[in-house]
Amino acid sequence: MEGQGKRVIIVGGTGLLGYHAALEFLRRGYRVSALALEDVDLEGWYPREIGVVCGDLFTMHPGQLREVMKGNDAMVYAMGPDDRVVPDAPASRFFREKLVDTSARVFDAAGKEGVSRSVLLGSYFHYFHRLMPQLGLAERHPYIQARVEQESAVLEAAGKGMDVMILELPYIFGTMPKRVPLWKEVFFDRLLKMNPVFYPDGGSSMISVKNVAEAIAGAVEQGEHARRYAIGDQNLRWKEMFAIMFGAIGVRRRFIHVPYWMAAIAGRIMMLRERSRSREPGLNLAYIFRDIISRDFFLESSHTAALLGYGNGDIREAIAETARACFPSGYKSKV
Repeated sequence: MEGQGKRVIIVGGTGLLGYHAALEFLRRGYRVSALALEDVDLEGWYPREIGVVCGDLFTMHPGQLREVMKGNDAMVYAMGPDDRVVPDAPASRFFREKLVDTSARVFDAAGKEGVSRSVLLGSYFHYFHRLMPQLGLAERHPYIQARVEQESAVLEAAGKGMDVMILELPYIFGTMPKRVPLWKEVFFDRLLKMNPVFYPDGGSSMISVKNVAEAIAGAVEQGEHARRYAIGDQNLRWKEMFAIMFGAIGVRRRFIHVPYWMAAIAGRIMMLRERSRSREPGLNLAYIFRDIISRDFFLESSHTAALLGYGNGDIREAIAETARACFPSGYKSKV
């Protein structure tokens, strides 16, 4: 096996991406350990052969981090909030601390302890920021700005002795034990209240979590230092994604496309509501429909899939599985 005898540590190894990456590394013969928050009971489902170190990554000092990194050949950074988190304002401070500063400390510790290969799980928003600089995505959206800064900070912190590969991830679907998908709160809890559903026309690249895990392992084994890999399975329009997700839980909805400027009015109202609560989303709701939702954030990822060796998974089934996991006892309409 490719990883026979090699040791890999997954930072965030009990979260969705970290868990599936751990399973993939085990399948390839690696000795796997995980650094994770003690926020879920691992008994009965988490592989016993994975050594879990529990700790709050955001408060651990450098010496503790270096101790955790000792003896590992590779490290995967699968930790940190994504754009669906709405923190206390200002969002820029929150995401800089949680994404930029923390990851830099971890990569610094890994490099100093001789870890030779590492993978940073980033966002495809950085890819589109580079592709379409005229949109000014980083300037308007604190989450995207933090992702841009995170990459530079990590590469600098890693030094010259450790290779760093960056995976730029799109929408991810899949499930794991003990955790309800975030899609319930950010998708179903909002859109199930609407019938019909009014939404701009647009779409995104999407990927199954199992293929993300394969890509992570592929990056450790075959990736090139400082190279960015934007990965995906399939490009779907929002209307297609909605139909799969609602259909999986037996809900029927009409979908009506609205121009982005009309959706932006609702976005501004939502942004004002969050600010009245002293909270601020990582993606500015006043601009999200024009900048992101109404566009085709599509990837041509067949070349990357071949480079990293991940499969063309059944993204439609992964979406349906995710929807069903949001309602493990079945969805019961309140209407």
